[in-house]
Amino acid sequence: MSTSKLQKKKIQELKGQYDFLKKGKESLLKIIDEVEIPETVFNSNAIENSTLTLRETEKILLEMEVSRNVSLREVFEAKNLARVIEYVWDKSKTTDLSVELILLLHKMLIGNIDDSIAGRFRKKGEFVRVGTHIAPAPEHLERMIEETIVEYEQDFQGYFLDKIAHFHLNFEMIHPFNDGNGRIGRALINYQLLRFGFPSVIIRDKEKQEYYRSLRDYDVSQKIENMDNILTMALLESLNKRIVYLKSMKIIKVVDYASQFGESSQSVLNKAKRQTIPAFREKGVWKIGVEY
Repeated sequence: MSTSKLQKKKIQELKGQYDFLKKGKESLLKIIDEVEIPETVFNSNAIENSTLTLRETEKILLEMEVSRNVSLREVFEAKNLARVIEYVWDKSKTTDLSVELILLLHKMLIGNIDDSIAGRFRKKGEFVRVGTHIAPAPEHLERMIEETIVEYEQDFQGYFLDKIAHFHLNFEMIHPFNDGNGRIGRALINYQLLRFGFPSVIIRDKEKQEYYRSLRDYDVSQKIENMDNILTMALLESLNKRIVYLKSMKIIKVVDYASQFGESSQSVLNKAKRQTIPAFREKGVWKIGVEY
């Protein structure tokens, strides 16, 4: 099972609105992207057990002093991932996915953290695991990554989100690096979305257990439904957010929206999470656009 027909229709409708509304408002979209960097960095690093808060991540990226002592590694993890995100925005416009690109992104991510492993696949004798999944031996990594890219690029019939979900799951199962596989994999999701003309998405730490479950499902039975759903919900949320800003709508908290319409906060929050209302998150708070 892949992305449903109803979900595809909804994405297509929102993409049509997004493409129409964004004309002449590229500067606004750039601002939205830039403001999202700390949130994207925080969530991706938090999935990998970083102790930084969102506020601390924001301060580090703004070169501000953090109130507590944080490790130099976590400072570099935040700054390096922000650089990767910006590079992905730039190169997605002109550059196809390749082994060379993946290695470069990894070098940017791990540089100044562990230069001995930055920008290269695992070498002979370097083994890793993803939960209970033992990743393939180093001798096969480059060939496997190349084959995964070719499979992705030559799938002309598949729905784009299904293709991206399948690529991400394969990439994480291969786990080609000693460190940084998850963060590079999530950066590649946005690289691929941008190539298709969609905005980037945030895979959130709050959905961490669901995210890991999708990896286990694929490892055990090759199922991609969970990852498909994660990407679908994230993309709908990203499109809804940008459309609200492009329409210059009034933005309120979902709980206030619920109060206005006489619904329970929990009911409306559930709708937001299922994306049955055009809600989105900013700094973890669910919001929605309403007409003035």
